[in-house]
Amino acid sequence: MSKSIYLDYAAATPVRKEVLAEMKPYFSKQFANPSSIHKFGEEAGLAVATARNKIARILDCDNSEIVFTSCGSESINLAIQGIARAKGKGHIITSRAEHAATLRCSEWLEGQGFQVTYLDPSSTGLISASQVESAIQENTILVSLVYANNEVGTINPIKEISKVTTRYKLLFHVDACQAPNYLDINVKKLGVDLLTLNSSKIYGPKGIALLYIKDGIKIKPLVFGGKQEHALRAGTLNVPGVVGFALSLQLSELEKTKESKRLTVLQTKFKDKILNSIPDSYYNGHLGKRLPNNLNFSFLGVDAETLVLTLSSQGIFVSSGSACSAGTVKSSHVLEAMGLDEYRIQSSIRISLGESTTATDLDLVAKTLIRTINSLRKVSKAKY
Repeated sequence: MSKSIYLDYAAATPVRKEVLAEMKPYFSKQFANPSSIHKFGEEAGLAVATARNKIARILDCDNSEIVFTSCGSESINLAIQGIARAKGKGHIITSRAEHAATLRCSEWLEGQGFQVTYLDPSSTGLISASQVESAIQENTILVSLVYANNEVGTINPIKEISKVTTRYKLLFHVDACQAPNYLDINVKKLGVDLLTLNSSKIYGPKGIALLYIKDGIKIKPLVFGGKQEHALRAGTLNVPGVVGFALSLQLSELEKTKESKRLTVLQTKFKDKILNSIPDSYYNGHLGKRLPNNLNFSFLGVDAETLVLTLSSQGIFVSSGSACSAGTVKSSHVLEAMGLDEYRIQSSIRISLGESTTATDLDLVAKTLIRTINSLRKVSKAKY
């Protein structure tokens, strides 16, 4: 293939040129530590404060409610472990379809004496408000759920769930890493108490994320040292990252309506083309309540990792699941939790669209995918 086609935007996005330009001075000219009290430090500190204010306006929160972290996983851990450590004991509600950071953190807390209920998603990946309500116990301290699933793109009814958590006076943390490009992230409208965002999913730099913590919530830090980030996250702030994160989030807000419509058209056309052209193919996740850039397919009789590598050799880059579990042979825990059989799970790939994806690209991908799957099936002759 003469060109490369990247279709793994759910794993990582390229940094926008405007964002890179905004960040550049803070690598070499305005490089000072933002905690320093001299002029250079004050300039760096001002850049951080300005970026924090921009993000606060988008989230509709106070700037003091934003804590910058290094990545989404750290933010999730700070939310869940931070609340658990502040409470000392209790019961947590999450789901089996969460990001690995949420699951591993919850499992660790079980070893520390906390109780955890793992809700089973529907066959389309949804968690309902009624499920959450049914799982509540007298000692429940936190509900932690993903906004939009990173593997199948299914969107959970966060506003409905927040009505339940509010009624029972429970803290509600939401992993919104996949959401900003397409969904509302106004924390007041969502009704959430803690919310995780990650810059690398929204055309911003890697190595910077945040945790929104509603004012008044007691939380204990994971990283000890200085008093940075309201004494909740010690360490010298990543000034270029913070600046880039703020601009990428601003641009995402400006473009999300138009881009969502564009990608929905591409998504629908590609889905129909594939399902109509490839026998024994399945579309995983919710048909309607789904991110507009996410397509997750199962092609029976085809090994997912083999398919991903074969497409990669032809210049098409997709994923066999979450990037955080890539390189392992382990089945997708999300698809497993949704109740799919082993044939569907082992043959599933995720295709995630983005800003550079065009109809012409997807036409070429469809032709290549059809040809490749037919070829692999002939070789494997697998029974399913």
